[in-house]
Formats: sequence, structure tokens, C-alpha cells
Amino acid sequence: MKVILKQDVAKVGKKGDMIEVSDGYGRNYLIGRGLAEEGTPGKVREYHELQKTQKSRDEKLRKAAEELKKKLSGKMVSVRASAGDGGKLFGSVTSAQVADALSAQYGAAIDKKDIRLDDTIKQVGSYAFKIKLYPGIDADMTLKVETE
Repeated sequence: MKVILKQDVAKVGKKGDMIEVSDGYGRNYLIGRGLAEEGTPGKVREYHELQKTQKSRDEKLRKAAEELKKKLSGKMVSVRASAGDGGKLFGSVTSAQVADALSAQYGAAIDKKDIRLDDTIKQVGSYAFKIKLYPGIDADMTLKVETE
């Protein structure tokens, strides 16, 4: 029997997957608990149309990420922070500050969760970091920390 999962089911599949399961497991467990719906011909057709639109949406997002990668790769972003003697910062530079600086300097709306800083930044200087733009597409940039 074909079923379309409404939720992630451990060791079975993810939400939106169409899978083939035994009749008893499908009717009694998956459909009975509201985890899936039966794969009727209408639902299967709807599933395939949804997959096409999802694929085109993913392709557009991937192309946008490629363009943003070309725009940002190899560039430098500057962040100002208060520092004491010897260039030691009061606190540290966070990924949220880097995201704000990217937005201000390049107009790129990057989520702070997608910024990958290698170490905690507590000194004035230059640091390499990555931005995850799309699965498999990362932009390498340089962060320059300056004193205020």
C-alpha cells in the first residue's frame, strides 16, 4: 500500500515522502495515528505536482545562493568593538554582530545561524569564516575586527 507521510517517522521516512508499506502497518499504525494518509490516485497526482513545484522552488533558491556566493566570496566585512590594551576585546564578536555588519555593508540578509566562525573572537585582527548559503554552497569571507 502506498502512503504519504504527514510527519517524520523514525526509520520509515520524512514528512512528504511517499512510501510503500504493508497494508496492516499502513492502515493500523500510520493512518490510524494520523502519521500518514493513503496514497489514492488523486493524492498521488497531487504529491507529484507538489514535488515539481518544490523542485522548481529549490532550484530558484540554489541559483540565488550561487549569485550571493559570487557577490560575497573573498570579501571582507568589518566589525567595530571596544577593546582594551593589547587589542583584547571587552567580550567577544558574535555571529549576530557579523550578520548585522553583512546586512549593513553588503545588503545581504544572512541569518546568524548560518555564519560559521571557527573560534571565539576576542582579539582585534582578521579572521576567516564561512557562510552557509544553501546545502552544499558556502561562501568564504574575512572578518576584520577593529577598535572603536
